[in-house]
Amino acid sequence: MLIPKKVKHRKWHKRAGMSGSNAARMNRVSFGNFGMKSMTESWVSSRQIEAARRVMVRFTRKGGKIWIRIFPDKPITKKGDEVGMGKGKGAPDHFVAVVKPGTVMFEMSGISEDKAKEAIEMASYKLPVKIRFIVK
Repeated sequence: MLIPKKVKHRKWHKRAGMSGSNAARMNRVSFGNFGMKSMTESWVSSRQIEAARRVMVRFTRKGGKIWIRIFPDKPITKKGDEVGMGKGKGAPDHFVAVVKPGTVMFEMSGISEDKAKEAIEMASYKLPVKIRFIVK
């Protein structure tokens, strides 16, 4: 799973929301020939990224290459079960990547377009965002 080696602050503020703005960067296919572009906003956890990557690797076999364009660098905290209200913020639990509409999340090359489309469709079931298959 992907996690940062170190973060500037152990616990981050939650922020008001992600809606209303499209991705200003990482919105074009740069490395491969095919891409997975998000249509909605969400937090994507490192477990979800790894699950999607595994599905795509299974489709490419030894022929293709995959680029992961997002990285989970935002720490999410969680308090223990049956802990009362108050007593401060919980400990860091996992990391997420903030994905806005228009962000290219994964890229592929080295396989045919129909195989790449099928792989990206299967990987999209593992993610909490709606996606679109795009070609360079």
